Amino acid sequence: MPASPPSIGIAPARKSSILRPLDRETLWDRAYAALREALLNGRYAPGHRIVLREVAAELGISLTPVRDAVNRLTAERVLERGTGGQGGGAIVPHVDAGIFRQLVIMRAELESRAAFEAVAHASDADVRRLRELHAEMARLIDAEPRQGYLDVHRHFHFHIYGLSGLDVIQDSIETLWLRCGPVLNMVLPEYVPHLKAADHHAEAVKAMANRDAPAMAQAIRCDISEAGDYIHGVLMQEAAAH
Repeated sequence: MPASPPSIGIAPARKSSILRPLDRETLWDRAYAALREALLNGRYAPGHRIVLREVAAELGISLTPVRDAVNRLTAERVLERGTGGQGGGAIVPHVDAGIFRQLVIMRAELESRAAFEAVAHASDADVRRLRELHAEMARLIDAEPRQGYLDVHRHFHFHIYGLSGLDVIQDSIETLWLRCGPVLNMVLPEYVPHLKAADHHAEAVKAMANRDAPAMAQAIRCDISEAGDYIHGVLMQEAAAH
């Protein structure tokens, strides 16, 4: 008879939660997934200190799976090691302008290609789903907290990429979003007027409905490149100020 898994202590909740509480099975993988989703959605700003005990309390689990998840994200260079070694949590890294520019170049290339390929696999139901997500983005664009918009924004993009059939490229796209997500959190309020002026997401929905792969790829490329240029300028200004 196999040995019973070790009992896992439940940490007390302390402050309002960013992360969703988890069930007790497969806690290591699920803690990693919860932190990864929060980073993808831009829920943590650059410089945010991830404290193991606080994350464990928010998820309703013990420190061990949280420590393992943080160590894994640190090994992937998504997080930086905090003070105190493995027991000291981690920090969401600041991204300088030069690195961010490289991330945007890679995102524009990979995501526009995934969007191009997605058109051939899209159904009418997929078009309806993109329209629903786009409408929800429009509703949330001025709403607080901003994470609501970022959540739907990510689902919009990854619904498209999920249709591409390019699993390896999609994994790379997710890794790039992990590194860019915290910066989106930082600049979104100032970038909202630009989003309203040029709605590349609407252009992507139209291209998908028309089964126009080149237009789809161009809409996604423009969305990424224009936002990237704006954020790169902000990062350059911050560097000059310091």
